[in-house]
Amino acid sequence: MSNTLQIVWLIPFLPLIGFLINGLGRNHLSKSLTGLIGSGVILGSFLISLFVFFQVKNGNTHVAHYFDFIHTASLKVGFDFQVDQLSSLFLLIITGVGFLIHVYSTSYMHEEAPKDFAKYFAYLNLFVFSMLLLVMGANYIIMFIGWEGVGLCSYLLIGFWFKDNANNDAAKKAFIMNRIGDFGFLLAVFWLIAKLGTTNYHDVFDGVSKLSSFDIGGITLLLFLGATGKSAQIPLYTWLPDAMAGPTPVSALIHAATMVTAGIYMIARSNILFTMAPLTQSVIAVIGLATAVVAATIALKQNDIKKVLAYSTVSQLGYMFLGLGVGAYTGAVFHVMTHAFFKALLFLGAGSVIHAMGGEQDMRNMGGLKKYMSITHITFLLGCLAIAGMPPFSGFFSKDEILAEAFAKNPVYWGIGVLTAFMTAFYMFRLYAMTFLGKFRGTHDQEHHLHESPSAITIPLIVLSILAVVGGWIGIPKVFMPNGHRLEAFLEPIFAKSNEHVAALGTAHELSHATEYALMAVSVVGALMALLYAWNKFSKYEKTSEEETGLAKAISNKWYVDEFYDAIIVKPVQSIAGFFSNVVEKRGIDGFVNGVGKAVNYGSRQIRLLQTGQVSAYMLMMVIAILVLFIIQLFL
Repeated sequence: MSNTLQIVWLIPFLPLIGFLINGLGRNHLSKSLTGLIGSGVILGSFLISLFVFFQVKNGNTHVAHYFDFIHTASLKVGFDFQVDQLSSLFLLIITGVGFLIHVYSTSYMHEEAPKDFAKYFAYLNLFVFSMLLLVMGANYIIMFIGWEGVGLCSYLLIGFWFKDNANNDAAKKAFIMNRIGDFGFLLAVFWLIAKLGTTNYHDVFDGVSKLSSFDIGGITLLLFLGATGKSAQIPLYTWLPDAMAGPTPVSALIHAATMVTAGIYMIARSNILFTMAPLTQSVIAVIGLATAVVAATIALKQNDIKKVLAYSTVSQLGYMFLGLGVGAYTGAVFHVMTHAFFKALLFLGAGSVIHAMGGEQDMRNMGGLKKYMSITHITFLLGCLAIAGMPPFSGFFSKDEILAEAFAKNPVYWGIGVLTAFMTAFYMFRLYAMTFLGKFRGTHDQEHHLHESPSAITIPLIVLSILAVVGGWIGIPKVFMPNGHRLEAFLEPIFAKSNEHVAALGTAHELSHATEYALMAVSVVGALMALLYAWNKFSKYEKTSEEETGLAKAISNKWYVDEFYDAIIVKPVQSIAGFFSNVVEKRGIDGFVNGVGKAVNYGSRQIRLLQTGQVSAYMLMMVIAILVLFIIQLFL
């Protein structure tokens, strides 16, 4: 057994141990020890992941079999881990960014009671364990276990402050909406078992030629349904903005390093299936693009700093699905990585602001924080430049790679994608200007307590800001440097079969250097103009009591999507449930059961009246009974 296989099991095992220690010992551990254990196990996983990354860098794939999870006459599913280029990259993202979020949490959550503090870190460790299980599984069953695990942990963490019912509602919404997608995922797994008798990646991808086009189309559409739930795409995206009810570090973990990247990973892992299903790819591209546009428009008018970032995540996930839909698998994974850096930075920066503002999240009550929070300000600015796609920040390289592939596939995709990029630059610098520029608009008491956050918060911000700046340099386009896209070379074995299939069909399109330069120029110049316009418009923002009207009001109210779902789904279901509860159950079933009881009770009361105590009455009844029996006997 290789050194990699001997230690790879420790990567998910360490967070699981952290979960057990902090969870079971929550009544006895101090906060400092809880934070040390919770953060230390993730650091250990990161160091082992780093070792594994260098082991697979040269194209090696390792599959470790531990025991048979399911073993029947017709199906064998092993509890197996697969470590290759794709999983090792995700391991670094999950454990690296996850470790910084754990360190950040030691300060951000310090006001919690020791028992709640330990419970929080236990949930956080379990979240990371579930995501690691998801990306390390060597088959769809193990992936699904991790898939369900992150769904459970999101419920626990979004509703962590459960004394507020609004938080409980947000947690339930996330859990239930994800169950819809998970049902599609499970049906796809059953379909694979029925047709191929296996769920192992290697066997499924080698046996894909045995599947009909109908099978491939059905399986991939069901898998995509699962992805729309986990990765918040239309129509199952509305849970993600509501997930802001949880603590801010939880938002960073969900949005940057764990849950929402699960759908991207699953499709990238299953790339050959999707490459052979062009209709499904078109559906993915259209849904991803529509999600990116809708979420970006909503973000334009949000005033809650975390809600802006939440809709930004939904929009950026739409970009990633656009990349998957046009076959730019490397570009989609690249954007997952860069997005993890700058979105974790932005959420943690927002948490630093909220911490300084005493829990205030409305940007209209902020402003001028630049002079009070210099580290948070500069790191947040770097994150905004990265997500806006300004060169040479990380977001520029990954976003433009997806847009270039989209242009090659369909220029309309590119046009809508660029428009979304302009909106991204605008709403992010609206957020930046309203928060950090101009004069302070909060209360005197809030201003008196403004201060920079402690080092446990600022150090993760600094590390993430560096990654947000330089993280894209591993994917420099060939137009700038022929061998500059090292990530593409690294992931080439993962997408080799898809590339061969596309080459065999002759559907690949190469853009000229002049076209690529022109596309980059349009996206950068347009985003820069949107950035400067937002900076100029909101740097001297003043609060107003005027209400939004028309289109602005519709955008402020999130296009009334939640209200639409409430009208066509929630209320009808509640009405049906009320009918069954009040009519079928209470009046029907309960009425029948209670009616039998009442009938017996009534009959007993009437029969007891026959007991009069008078001998003459009894003799009369005997005579009547004899006559009745005689008549019956006569006719029979």
